[in-house]
Amino acid sequence: MKLSELSSGQKGVIYKVLGRGAFRKRITEMGFVKGKAVTVIKNAPLKDPIEYSIMDYSVSLRRREAEMVEVLPESEASAAAKDSYTAATTIGLHGFAKSPDKIIDVALVGNPNTGKTSLFNQLTRAHEHVGNYSGVTVEQKTAHIESNGYTINITDLPGTYSLTAYSPEELYVRSYIAERLPDVVINVVDATNLERNLYLTTQLIDMDVKVVMALNMYDELEKHGDKLNYVALGKMLGIPMVPTVGSRGRGLDALMLTAICAHLGEIPDSVPNMMLPQHIHINYREEVEQAISQVQQFIRIPENEPITDLYSSRFLAIKLLEKDSKIQQKLKERSFNPGEILLAAEQQVKKLEANFSEDSATVISDAKYGFIAGAVRETMRQGKKERHHASKQIDTILTNKILGFPVFLIFMWLMFYITFTLGSYPVEWINSGVSALSLWLSDIMPENIFKSLLVDGVVNGVGSVIAFLPNILLLFLFISIFEDTGYMARAVFITDKLMHAIGLHGKSFIPLIMGFGCNVPALMATRTIENRNQRLLTMLMLPFMSCSARLPVYILLIGAFFPHHPGTILFGIYLAGILFSILSAFIASKSTLKDNGQPFVMELPPYRIPTLRSILRHMWYKGSQYLKKMGGIILIAALAIWALNTFPLNQELKQKYSRLEADTIAKYDAQLTAGATAETNFIGEQKDIALHKLHAEAYAAQAEQSYLGRIGKIVEPAMRPLGFDWKMSVSLLTGIIAKETVVSTMGVIYQSDDIENSTDLQKKLRNDKYTTGPKTAQPVFTAPVALAFLVFILLYFPCVAVVGTIYRESQSRLFTLFMVLYTTGAAWVAAFLIYQIGNLL
Repeated sequence: MKLSELSSGQKGVIYKVLGRGAFRKRITEMGFVKGKAVTVIKNAPLKDPIEYSIMDYSVSLRRREAEMVEVLPESEASAAAKDSYTAATTIGLHGFAKSPDKIIDVALVGNPNTGKTSLFNQLTRAHEHVGNYSGVTVEQKTAHIESNGYTINITDLPGTYSLTAYSPEELYVRSYIAERLPDVVINVVDATNLERNLYLTTQLIDMDVKVVMALNMYDELEKHGDKLNYVALGKMLGIPMVPTVGSRGRGLDALMLTAICAHLGEIPDSVPNMMLPQHIHINYREEVEQAISQVQQFIRIPENEPITDLYSSRFLAIKLLEKDSKIQQKLKERSFNPGEILLAAEQQVKKLEANFSEDSATVISDAKYGFIAGAVRETMRQGKKERHHASKQIDTILTNKILGFPVFLIFMWLMFYITFTLGSYPVEWINSGVSALSLWLSDIMPENIFKSLLVDGVVNGVGSVIAFLPNILLLFLFISIFEDTGYMARAVFITDKLMHAIGLHGKSFIPLIMGFGCNVPALMATRTIENRNQRLLTMLMLPFMSCSARLPVYILLIGAFFPHHPGTILFGIYLAGILFSILSAFIASKSTLKDNGQPFVMELPPYRIPTLRSILRHMWYKGSQYLKKMGGIILIAALAIWALNTFPLNQELKQKYSRLEADTIAKYDAQLTAGATAETNFIGEQKDIALHKLHAEAYAAQAEQSYLGRIGKIVEPAMRPLGFDWKMSVSLLTGIIAKETVVSTMGVIYQSDDIENSTDLQKKLRNDKYTTGPKTAQPVFTAPVALAFLVFILLYFPCVAVVGTIYRESQSRLFTLFMVLYTTGAAWVAAFLIYQIGNLL
């Protein structure tokens, strides 16, 4: 029967995996091999995908992929093939390590969700993001530490399930290990999920490298009541093992000492129980071993030393038997006798598949899992306590077919509501501080160009943006909690059917959510999507995900023009971006970027309580990036905007308004002298109002004749149908550099001499009126204009950094140009419709 035919709660034993290619390779690597028991946990709210439990962890498959797995009912599976521990032969270690010195290069390698990056952060005190789902680490991160008199360069490589040519991460990790030649590879595994994690370990064994294993989350293994003889397991695998708790820094000193000893090949007298790495050959059964030997003899010749010095000949032979296209290509390019090698591999593949009636890659995967299962069975004694019971209970609500979607939407709405409402208090405090600083500088400094530069350019320009730091920190707080607890993976599970309907894999949901923080790392996270068309589709959607840089603009305008329902309006803007991205992807997936049917296979990690330190580290890392922008690109942009808005100085205009100011002061001073004492306050108020109006007119006249004003006037005709004046047009132009500069541009442009409102940009926007033309004395900003402006900010040209990342990740000038034109065109059309329809209502 088919795996898809099992009902929730039913268990079956895998008999056969059908299909070919990427799906078959990936699913066998995930543990779906003959003889393994699999249990149906539940269907997603939309009946697809389906959550299964195998080897004591959860994984999701789409229904159509589950139909490719044949199972036997548990009652009929007594004759199913049993796991057997196959002997492993200990041999000498492949000798490519550098000569012992005081610098050691260490690479961290492991599956997603093993706590690898958390361990890296504890070791190095780095501030890398840690997330409880696949694909967080999308590129290498390196840091340096001192340990036991050695300098250790630690590189955190992308999380990967295997070293197969399936995803960019796998290829990158494989190439890094083989060609960068780290002195020691630390294989980080989840101690509570050894069978699944050790598949990658067997491939490291095949690569013939020095490996030290970090048995991470060891406290959870002990909490379950399990007993692991890791010394015996280490001897079977030829790998020294160290129990660790990466999130709390436990066992890390011992791990570093073991890595140093592994590099030196010596054990100090003070730690006699330590073992050194010993390379073994996993026995893949007689027929496979014969096939490996037949291929290996053509690889292992002196002329091929340039490649066998990097890649173990046994590893190359095994990969050829697995039909690894990248290894085939590498041998074609770099071996002395590629024809002989590939012909021998092809012959042995045919022979294996004829003998076993199975795909050759599956035969090898089965053998690996047989070795792993036997080794774990001999060294592990499982406790009686049910594993991940709390996760299962939580999932009965969070992934429930009825409650799953409403709970997800509530979480999203709550995130935006708290971001706005709770964040408004510290925003007001920062605004007050900026206002006080501005007033103080204005009082103590004489009137000159430097005062204008400092107060109007730096303080008000940058201050208007930095005030929104609390909102950004709150947004990242929620995203960090979702990621670190494991809920983000459930969001993928819940939304996969919707994503699949528009031609996307559920994995696309992860970069899309990351896009709410910053589009640049989100675009880089698309590397976890193996299918190129689906990667491009995800990239097409990402610019419509409102990054944190847009948040200051939203908060500014929503607070000014929609103060009664700020959380709902903010949620609506984010939702509009999501809907527009879905529409764009749906159209593209039915035309130029059609769905090629990528399989949905994704681990659902157990829920974990994130540490406060991890969450605060994530928030601070993102907050510090934002603050660095303040001192970098946004400060430069604010100064450039100030200069464009100030120059050229119009002396004639300045003299004109100076005379008008003097006349106004003289007029009201005369009234104060002649008037009664009771009228003094009234005349004083009238004087302040008249001066404020005059200063506003003077500022507007100077700004309109400045270089910035001239640029705005050039652009204004194209933006007038949207209700935008030249000031708004200029702000949008500067937003191309970084979206935060839209606010700093407004902060510079809307400066005036009015003391009361000198830093209250929202009041200035509400009070801004046209001074010339048919709309003279009418408000510049109305509700339709503000809403159209918000939507334009949501949709238009991504910032320069995003455009550069799109090109780097897509490697296509045409696609990058299309993205620029499409997003800007879509923004213009949407804003036009909102403004025109809003005026009719």
